[in-house]
Amino acid sequence: MDILEKVFLLAVLKRQEGESLQEVLHQLVNTKSCTQKEGKAVLKKLKKEGFLNEEGLTFKGVALAKEAEAEFTL
Repeated sequence: MDILEKVFLLAVLKRQEGESLQEVLHQLVNTKSCTQKEGKAVLKKLKKEGFLNEEGLTFKGVALAKEAEAEFTL
């Protein structure tokens, strides 16, 4: 799993209540973490691999997002 995928999962884990996955994608694009094209590709890949569904993180996604959070924490 590459760093952009981990950042995306972590962003979804930390999103505000009521924020959609598209809003999370736009936040990452606005902070120059990725381009719109890269973000859409990551979103599609994470959904296909079972880390995300339409509502947000799956159990598998939550576990990986928490691993990413621990990795990024100093």
